[in-house]
Amino acid sequence: MKKEPLIFLASSVIIITLVFIFSLRSTPKEKEPPELLSCATNDFSGNLLPDERQAYFEGREIEVPYLAYKPEVKNVLGVSNENRWIEVDLSEQKLKAWEGSTLFLETPVSTGLKWTPTPVGEYRIWIKLRATKMSGGTGRNYYYLPNVPYVMYFYKGYGLHGTYWHNDFGTPRSHGCVNLPTPIAEKLFYWISPVLTEGKSSVRSTTENGGTRIVIHE
Repeated sequence: MKKEPLIFLASSVIIITLVFIFSLRSTPKEKEPPELLSCATNDFSGNLLPDERQAYFEGREIEVPYLAYKPEVKNVLGVSNENRWIEVDLSEQKLKAWEGSTLFLETPVSTGLKWTPTPVGEYRIWIKLRATKMSGGTGRNYYYLPNVPYVMYFYKGYGLHGTYWHNDFGTPRSHGCVNLPTPIAEKLFYWISPVLTEGKSSVRSTTENGGTRIVIHE
């Protein structure tokens, strides 16, 4: 048996292997975007900032709409009720509000992006704010959102809130929070606990005025 074919075959295998390894090294890897914080705030007063009229999101300048900063505070709809709970389905991008087994409302939402996911689990609303300012990120991911309306935090800086900077509900778009259409957020804000005293802009959960349960699942 001649050695030439074997040598040629071995050389071919080596060359193909080297080309494959080189292609792996030279192929640029997809860069992960910088980690973004949840939609946390440093202002827990719940007060509106009427002079803040410009917002920034995804490189765009946005005018804060009238709906997001109007000063009216509505009466509370109902009282604290343990039968009331909220369900967020991440796979369907939907929120459902239940009173026992009776559906109160259902709406499409926008939850966290791949790199800033909405946490899965069971939580309680720990604070409600009539409005607050959220900002963070860098470059194209920079956002500055004054007077975010009807904020309901359920876990650290993660919450439900109204949204005026996009209308793409049903698709993940957020930094971890659950984005709601503002009219729905308003209705939910006054339906869940802790109960907000009329004339106040914020309320924290207490033993006597506990927060509504929220269940988030895939």
